[in-house]
Amino acid sequence: MKILAIDTSNQTLAVALCEDQKLLGQIQTTINKNHSTTLMPAIEFLMQQLKIAPSELKRIVVAKGPGSYTGLRIGVTTAKTLAYTLDCELVGISSLKTLAANCVDRKELIIPLFDARRNNVYAAVYQWQNGVLQTVMADCHIAFDQLMNQFKDQEVFFVGEDVQKFKEQIINGMPNATINTWEAWQYPQASQLAQLGSLLEQSEEIHSFLPSYLKRVEAEEKWLLTHKDEAETNYVEKI
Repeated sequence: MKILAIDTSNQTLAVALCEDQKLLGQIQTTINKNHSTTLMPAIEFLMQQLKIAPSELKRIVVAKGPGSYTGLRIGVTTAKTLAYTLDCELVGISSLKTLAANCVDRKELIIPLFDARRNNVYAAVYQWQNGVLQTVMADCHIAFDQLMNQFKDQEVFFVGEDVQKFKEQIINGMPNATINTWEAWQYPQASQLAQLGSLLEQSEEIHSFLPSYLKRVEAEEKWLLTHKDEAETNYVEKI
C-alpha cells in the first residue's frame, strides 16, 4: 500500500512516500517558508521524482495537531482534498506522537511538547512498550508548571525544538529529566508519521475530519466574551 504522509502542523514542512513499511522518499524543511505555497509543489516534486502517479496512493496520513492553527488547516485541508479526489483513505495522527516516535530505544517517559505561549505548552506523554509507542497521557494544553509537578519525580525525556525555552525550569525543577540534544529528533519526521498511520486499521470520515487544536484561537476566546450565548456555535462558520 502506497502512503503519502503530510505534516505542516508546526514550523516544519514534512512530506514522505512509503510503501509497505518501506520509505520511498521524503522532503523536509525546518524553516517556515509559507506552507500554503510550498506544500503542493513539494508533494508534486516528490511524486514525480519517484514516478508515482496520484492514482497509486491508497492512504493519506496527516498530522492532525496540536500546533499552529494556520499550519494545521493547510495540512488537513490538503489531505482531505487529496483523499476525497483520489478516493483513498484518510488517517490523522497526533503531531506530538509523531515527534515522540523519533525517540527510539528511550526507556524513560517521553514528553514531546510545543510552546503554546504564556508558559503553557501542548504536550503528551508516551512510552515504548514491546516496540509499540503507548500513550501515558493524552495530548493536552497545559501550564508547564503543572506538567512539571505531575512528572517531577519520574524519569522523563523531553523532545522538541521548543523545549529549549523551558530548559532552565526543567533543570531546576525536574532532577530526573533529560533534554534531547540529538538535532534530528527535535523535528517531526514524515517517515515516522507514515509508519504510525500505516498501523491504524480505522480510517477517518473525510468530510467530518477536523484538526485537533486543543485550544481555541485567541480571537475566538475574545469573541466568546461578548457572545456567551453562542458558546456552542462554530466560530469559523459564524465569522
